[in-house]
Amino acid sequence: MTAHAIRPAPERPDRSSRAVLALAWRRALCLTGRRRPARESPWLATARVRRYAVRDEKTTPSGAFATRQVHAGTAPDPVSGSRAQPIHATSSFVFHDAAHAQALFAGAAEGNQYGRMHNPTSDAFAARVADLEGGVAGVPLASGQAASAATLLALASPGAKVVCSTDVFGGTASLFRKWLTPWGVELASVPPDPDAIGAALDERTVACWVETIGNPSGSVPDLPALAERCRDAGVPLVVDNTWGCGGYLCRPLEHGASVVVHSATKWIGGHGTFVGGVVVDGGTFDWARGPVPALRDARSPAALAERVHDLGLFTLGATLSPFAAFLGLQGLETLDLRVQRSCDTALSLARWLDGRGDVQRVVYPGLPQHPSHAIARRVLRHGFGAVLALDLAEQDAAHAFLDRLRLVSHLANIGDAKSVAIHPWTTTHASMPEGERRAAGVTPGLVRLSLGLEDEADLRRDLAQALGDA
Repeated sequence: MTAHAIRPAPERPDRSSRAVLALAWRRALCLTGRRRPARESPWLATARVRRYAVRDEKTTPSGAFATRQVHAGTAPDPVSGSRAQPIHATSSFVFHDAAHAQALFAGAAEGNQYGRMHNPTSDAFAARVADLEGGVAGVPLASGQAASAATLLALASPGAKVVCSTDVFGGTASLFRKWLTPWGVELASVPPDPDAIGAALDERTVACWVETIGNPSGSVPDLPALAERCRDAGVPLVVDNTWGCGGYLCRPLEHGASVVVHSATKWIGGHGTFVGGVVVDGGTFDWARGPVPALRDARSPAALAERVHDLGLFTLGATLSPFAAFLGLQGLETLDLRVQRSCDTALSLARWLDGRGDVQRVVYPGLPQHPSHAIARRVLRHGFGAVLALDLAEQDAAHAFLDRLRLVSHLANIGDAKSVAIHPWTTTHASMPEGERRAAGVTPGLVRLSLGLEDEADLRRDLAQALGDA
């Protein structure tokens, strides 16, 4: 070992160490805007000033989406020179002295306390997603389901009401049915129509919950109109933007949404290698006048993110692994390239399948006959999504089609680099009552197909042979 390697640690951080701490010392709540000043010791204040200087210059770059998806939230390590974000594989963090530990646990200073709540790698990942969505803060969580659960826990309480669209994902519907309803929260499930949702909003409503693109119905809600109804009612609009692909296809906050939720497992990660979720706070909702009693005294623009962090990470421990966060950061660097290719392939295959007589119908918002086509042209950008569905009329036909696929994988995921297919009626939505499944656009003969990065001609040949072509 060199003398440098065994050098005793300084009692107080030196200048280079403060620079490292400046990047590492942030909560899993990853603010992208201004924060309230915290009471802290002078050396902590110095580290904070240095941190914001680095973030302003390096970690929140100006420029196009493609630039920010590569650089936002990270900067070269000032000591080692590492350009890639390090994986902080640690369960806990050293305090510099007793006063420092006391200040952290009292909330008088910001920093890393324990791995359940804080990790610099996960923070960088959530900060990048928040930047791409245009929010003020991001919270990393263990899965998309955990992100949804933590958001609902932060907003709802017994006696409250949540309005959601009828075509939410099966896992989200299960969360509503198995948790919110027994907990005493009223659930109003209505079509994602501005008038229908507006009529369902009342003084007890703490959230309106919709998805950017319905799974697997392909319905696209009129987000600007929904946001106007919610704003008039004083209700936050929460959008599950998983199918909005990390902000590349849609940025709901720009359309007036208050909160965005992601399953990072899908297009953000993009390779089917981890499970994760992110909650992004838009920072625009007036919680002091809002319907959530626990947030009425909040003064931070990221008040909801702070509560999600407290309940989702500190209390429940739904913590994202730093290894998963690192994979998420890598996935984000190629997000626009992957999503664009998948969307282009999806549109081309949807048109081809729509012309076949052995397919009863094709569900894809990029087709002119889809009920949401006109709205999708206004709300989405760069395409109409990477997922389509084909209806083969009967469950047996759908199962036979899946069993004949060779290149396309049969599994329960979307947003993968590999094309994947599944039968929602008997898998992802099977726990829902039949009426709810049909309201969500799920029928016995429907097959959901998420397009990956393979050559389109190869995918077309595989689909054709699975449909029975010689």
